[in-house]
Amino acid sequence: MIDFLSQPWPWYVAGPLIGIVVPALFLIGGKQFGLSENLRHMCAMLPGKVDFFNYDWKNGAWNLTLIVGIVIGGWIGSTLLANPDPIGISEATKSDLALLGVTRFDGMLPTEIFSFEGLASLRGFIMIVVGGFLVGFGTRYAGGCTSGHAISGLADLQLPSLIAVIGFFAGGLIATFLLLPIIL
Repeated sequence: MIDFLSQPWPWYVAGPLIGIVVPALFLIGGKQFGLSENLRHMCAMLPGKVDFFNYDWKNGAWNLTLIVGIVIGGWIGSTLLANPDPIGISEATKSDLALLGVTRFDGMLPTEIFSFEGLASLRGFIMIVVGGFLVGFGTRYAGGCTSGHAISGLADLQLPSLIAVIGFFAGGLIATFLLLPIIL
């Protein structure tokens, strides 16, 4: 059973399982799938908050449970179900990344950027701290994150979600082909 669970699942299994989440949440109580709202809920729990965080966060407790489940599931997947085989990266991708200064492929993330040593460098600081701030700001400005807009918003046929998803893809292409070569 562990061998079955620890292997990559094909799209035709994983995709429908993700797709079931949206109608299940709607049927359970009109909930929408999205993770970025959890940051607001966590800030609303704190005392002495600004008006934006002054609301009854307990209505979003189910979503906080979802994020706890994601953390626990991530730990189970990375420890109990971990696949010891190296990550499959094509040689063409490795050579392209080597031109950008990324040469170590022994972990889940390139340690030249995503490590405490990488954080001390200018490019690591830009990628982790500045990039993290922009992602956090962008999710609030767009009214939700990529998972919320792309899964729930599109399933609900919301035009703002379609515009947001188009923006996510355009931003990803700009970052990949214009910004990353400059930063790295």
